[in-house]
Order: sequence, then C-alpha cells, then structure tokens
Amino acid sequence: MKQELINPFGRVYLTIEEDTTNKWIHVNWMGHLTEDNIKNGARAYTDVLARSGYRCILNDTRLILGSWGHSIDWVLHKWAPDAAKAGLQYFAMITTPETFGSSTASEFYDKIKEFTVAVFEERREAEDWLRQHSLPKLQESE
Repeated sequence: MKQELINPFGRVYLTIEEDTTNKWIHVNWMGHLTEDNIKNGARAYTDVLARSGYRCILNDTRLILGSWGHSIDWVLHKWAPDAAKAGLQYFAMITTPETFGSSTASEFYDKIKEFTVAVFEERREAEDWLRQHSLPKLQESE
C-alpha cells in the first residue's frame, strides 16, 4: 500500500511504499522540503520499516527542489540512531549527479555511521545493490 504525505498546500512531498517482493521500504521525496516535512516523513517511513521487519530503504531524492541542509543535524543525530534501532542496516540513496557534490546528500553520506549508505544516480543500480542485502541468500545444499 502506498502512503502519501501532503504539505500544508495540498501537495505530496513524500510517498512511502512497502516492497514485499524485494523486502525494503521505497520512499520518494519531492518538491521543496521544510524541516517539518523532513522530520515527519523520516519518522513515517521509519515506522513502516520497523513494522515490516525489513532492514533496507530505497530513498529517491531526485525530485527534491533545493536543499534540505536545515535538517541535516537532526537527520544525523536523531533520525539515524532511531532508524538503526528500528532495524535499518542498508540505505540506498538515489540522487542527481549535478546536485550531489555540493549537496546535503553528500554531507549525509560522508557523516552517517549507524548503517551502510550507498549513493546512486540510477534507480536500477540502487535496486541491484539493495537486493544483495534485502533478500535472503539461498542456502547451498550439503
């Protein structure tokens, strides 16, 4: 089931979907994000992660307009530890190359310690990487 979070102007700023086939939570951020959007959205998908029992998030930030730098301290010091406690181990971030180098995403990637983060430009590459961690490995017969 797809969950949509709406800003005060009636626009969707985040969608959250539980991918039962791949065993991860897929989130897609969009538009200009306020500090409240970031906090409410991150808490919402962390709750979904905890309830699902999964350990992976596919986080698409390609539709974000502007920076989310106003929330980086909260993300690093409050959300990240909470997400790790909720079971998060692998976080695939999809971003655009022209914004990553000087963006908040780069700072997030450089400073996060609670779980493994990988950054991708293409969704397919992010999914391939995440599948290595989300799906159980087949046991070899003895």
